[in-house]
Amino acid sequence: MGRGPSIEARKNATDAKRGKIFTKIIREIGVAARAGGGDPANNPRLRAAIDKGMAQNMSKDVVERAIKKATGELEGIEYEEIRYEGYAPGGVAVIVDALTDNKVRTVADVRHAFGKCGGNLGTDGSVAFMFKRLGVLSYDAGADEERITEVAIEAGADDVVVYPEDGAIDVVTAPEDFAAVREAMIAAGLAPEHAELTFRADNDVAVDADTAQQVRKLLDLLEDLDDVQDVYSNVDQASLDGA
Repeated sequence: MGRGPSIEARKNATDAKRGKIFTKIIREIGVAARAGGGDPANNPRLRAAIDKGMAQNMSKDVVERAIKKATGELEGIEYEEIRYEGYAPGGVAVIVDALTDNKVRTVADVRHAFGKCGGNLGTDGSVAFMFKRLGVLSYDAGADEERITEVAIEAGADDVVVYPEDGAIDVVTAPEDFAAVREAMIAAGLAPEHAELTFRADNDVAVDADTAQQVRKLLDLLEDLDDVQDVYSNVDQASLDGA
């Protein structure tokens, strides 16, 4: 039997992945600060990006530098937001959100990933209509469902979803209510395990095992691109889990 990766190799891989996550969050902090100002108290998008960084143990110094670069106090690179839409094998719809300083490079990388995995990059609006933009606050199994529901609805949440298979809970909000609901939940001692603005498909698409493997490969390739921030699809999660 061959030996597995050394401890050093595994550590290097983990460090590289963590570094890539940091890079994506720093870009998001910068774009949010440039768009809405450097004060997180008055910029919900910036507050959410900072919280994401803190959850990854990002230091305050790194956060502050990213904000200062975005607001002009320090020299930095300006990144542009761009969205790509396309189809993975099996008719699975995919949305790719990127932050880039070079659109030519980014679109080439995204197009290559789609083509390599049997997908097709589409035009603006080709799949976005299949998704809704919403806020999601997630709680692990064992959280107080009754209390979460009470506080969430009072704060203006649209829905509270309990997943019977594992007991996890999602509080769902309109994008414009996300920050207020999140703050209300935290104030009530109900800080979520994870909170984000995201896209969710109106209907999921089930695919066979072979197709699911191709879809997973494409999603992984896209998520691994340096310029890509988020990838969304309407593939049925059970299909991916069974691949």
